[in-house]
Amino acid sequence: MSEKKIRWNSEKVLSVSAMAISFITLIIFIYQTNLMSRQNYLSIMPYLATSTSNNPKLHAYSISLQNHGIGPAIIESVTFRYKNREYDLKDFENEVHTFLKTQDARFDSLQTVSYGTLDKGLAIPANTNYLILGVEGYERDYKMLMTELNRLLDDGLEYEIVYKSIQDEHWVIHNDSEGPEKL
Repeated sequence: MSEKKIRWNSEKVLSVSAMAISFITLIIFIYQTNLMSRQNYLSIMPYLATSTSNNPKLHAYSISLQNHGIGPAIIESVTFRYKNREYDLKDFENEVHTFLKTQDARFDSLQTVSYGTLDKGLAIPANTNYLILGVEGYERDYKMLMTELNRLLDDGLEYEIVYKSIQDEHWVIHNDSEGPEKL
């Protein structure tokens, strides 16, 4: 048997070159698609954090959720733990104030309280503040909220907020976390 030698002519060289260029283009296309996917993921990532605001001169104190991310944060669930019991906020009309009133009746005496609900599906837009609970204007309300809230926290009150992005990525924040933790 004799071996056949491949004869290279201009057509074969051109064909092999075209196939090599097509293969390299495919690799570059896959790489760019991967980069665009990662960029899209990062461009809609929410970053929730709890924030407190305290202004003794105005007798104002508030607790808020801040979304420092780029995309909306969609609330999935809010849970409190206190005295070895777990409480789902939906059992309290999704209101932190209502939950606190069940733990200490003095929270029911607040006259200037403002609060929001943390309903499942609530979307907190990027770069916004969402009020959870606040008082302003009355020294008695201000002092009572500060004192009783700190007492509950010292007694072991903990919270956990689970939220997601519009791409269904889930995170959790809680009172001793240093930032969102991916689930």
